[in-house]
Amino acid sequence: MPPQFYHLAAFIISASVVLLATPLVKRIGLKSGYYDPPGGRKVHKRPMVRLGGVSIFLGTVLALLFVWWSGGFGTLPPEKEYEIWGLTFGGLAFFLIGLADDLFNLSPFLRLLLQVVAASFAWQAGVQIEFLSIPFFGLVPLPALISLIFTVIWLVGMTNAINWIDGLDGLAAGVCGIAAVIMLIVCLFMNQPAAALIVAALAGGAFGFLRYNFNPAQIFMGDGGAYFMGFTLAGVGVVGLVKSVTTVAVLLPMLILAVPLLDMSAVILDRLRHGKSPFIADKRHLHHRLLEAGLSHRLTVLFIYALTLWVGSLALAFSGIPSGLAYAIVATLILSYASWRVRKYAIKS
Repeated sequence: MPPQFYHLAAFIISASVVLLATPLVKRIGLKSGYYDPPGGRKVHKRPMVRLGGVSIFLGTVLALLFVWWSGGFGTLPPEKEYEIWGLTFGGLAFFLIGLADDLFNLSPFLRLLLQVVAASFAWQAGVQIEFLSIPFFGLVPLPALISLIFTVIWLVGMTNAINWIDGLDGLAAGVCGIAAVIMLIVCLFMNQPAAALIVAALAGGAFGFLRYNFNPAQIFMGDGGAYFMGFTLAGVGVVGLVKSVTTVAVLLPMLILAVPLLDMSAVILDRLRHGKSPFIADKRHLHHRLLEAGLSHRLTVLFIYALTLWVGSLALAFSGIPSGLAYAIVATLILSYASWRVRKYAIKS
């Protein structure tokens, strides 16, 4: 079979499983009492099940198991196979950490500790940032300890960045779906088909989940879903892009995931500037500020989608993909129109 078949199959199978499994997960969550009540910082007005990540995880894993069983991964070099297994078990570990938090409300310190341990094991399995891009010096190899520190910070930080933007219906799922598709295209262009298969399945799961999660949402993905998607995107960024030893490739994951990354960074700096703990939740995120400016729920989410598409198109252009510059220009026009609509809406409000 042509390689493209397996990537399409991974996307379709994952989306189909999520579409079928999510209503069942919702019923189980309501009957067992595992739902998120309204109030406080929450935007929703009625109890919402927070276990949607279970269906995303099942869809992604079952799709990848089918691809593996049918020979879609081919024969990987030992080091690449080790990386893929490290990414797979790391995703499982992060999903279980998030699911445990959804079910038992873990303390922030315990969550962070478990994430660091899981990320360290993923590094040991080969999910490693081995180079640092420094202006005027190019790529600088990292000693093992520094590589471990940078990798853990990236994996844990990106996981929590995705979790932090999961504040509006459909926001995290849509952002992750768009980022996964961009990463899929770039991985294929850089001849990283195994990593591309993982993000193809993840993209299918994210977009399938949007059927139930877009405003007005019927179910939330919870920390389990956010942790799983955040870690998987961050991990594929390492094994599928950063491993390509070029200065541009090292920077691509940060560009593709720039929206949640910059949102988290801005929120932390703002909290510190006001003498607040960076780990205490508040309404300083981009989506909160857009809502306060008068935008509707849906328009806020669609605008952040446009931002994600725009930075993703820049990644396509910088990666050297044919017509990548044209994609970036089209995405810039879309973002410009979205910005105009946002300003117009905010003024009217």
